[in-house]
Amino acid sequence: MRVSAEVGTWLARRSSRAGDWWAAELVAAKRGTRVSVVIPARDEAETVGAIVGTIRRELVERFPLVDEILVVDSHSTDATAEVAAAAGADVVAQDAVFPELESLTGKGEALWKGVAETSGDLVVFVDGDLRDFTADYVTGLLGPLLTDPAIAYVKGFYHRPLAGAAGVEPDGGGRVTELVARPLLNMYWPELAGFVQPLAGEYAGRREVLEGIPFVTHYGVEVGHLIDLLELHGLDALAQVDLGHRTHRHQSTQALGRMAAQIMLTLMDRLERGGRVISAAPPSTSLAQFRRGAGEAVERELVLTDVTLTQRPPLESLPPEIRPENSPALRRSA
Repeated sequence: MRVSAEVGTWLARRSSRAGDWWAAELVAAKRGTRVSVVIPARDEAETVGAIVGTIRRELVERFPLVDEILVVDSHSTDATAEVAAAAGADVVAQDAVFPELESLTGKGEALWKGVAETSGDLVVFVDGDLRDFTADYVTGLLGPLLTDPAIAYVKGFYHRPLAGAAGVEPDGGGRVTELVARPLLNMYWPELAGFVQPLAGEYAGRREVLEGIPFVTHYGVEVGHLIDLLELHGLDALAQVDLGHRTHRHQSTQALGRMAAQIMLTLMDRLERGGRVISAAPPSTSLAQFRRGAGEAVERELVLTDVTLTQRPPLESLPPEIRPENSPALRRSA
């Protein structure tokens, strides 16, 4: 079997490699465009400094491509904020943005608030736990946006090795993608079948596009973006870039289970919003898992996690009066 003609054509036209884009050429292509990099970080003191330092050294000082580096500190208990600031980033505490709103947790919450606190015409998102970060991550994501006005959003993909008892599996990372996200996207949104890593944490978009979509506050944020942008702007407005190689810490199987549950709830929410699924009853949002321990009936301890879907509305829909007095979002709307 083959993918649809639409996806096959899209793959050929909208896929590129990070090496296709050079910082000097992109500086010339900026023509006054402002670029912000947002890094969500929770307890990433070991890695965030090197990421920020590389961006500042290579893409601020050597090549004036990036105008703003913002680290959103998501309730860290280590020195993440101090390390990021020392490396040259602006740092904001997650709960300091929109203090009038109820505090929510999750990666998507940090990303949403990062968009609100930056002023770039283009916003690049980079995870804070990368161990082999290079400036190519940023230039690769910016290349399509700076050279093709028809592209609204660019997704990264890469080789993700997974180390195990039997050795290293070169592309063993992305287990939730292969077991959950990809099968469901192929079933219900086959137009997105060409994305190599739909859950990748490195991507970039135009501000007006990012401010026009909701942000799921947890791990469903990335797949929610793809679905919403597909429906609002069409497949041809989306692109992907091969960023090469990505090494970061891998989560436990139980943590991946919680992530998978959140992603499935996000997909179900999008199906219901589109009128494609009608549920007789809402899905349970209590995830039961087991870990070693002494239980009442079995030799396991029952652990319950609330995976309720929460999301922030499009930033463009927020009234100016609830925004922080000096926020970039408020200044843009003035």
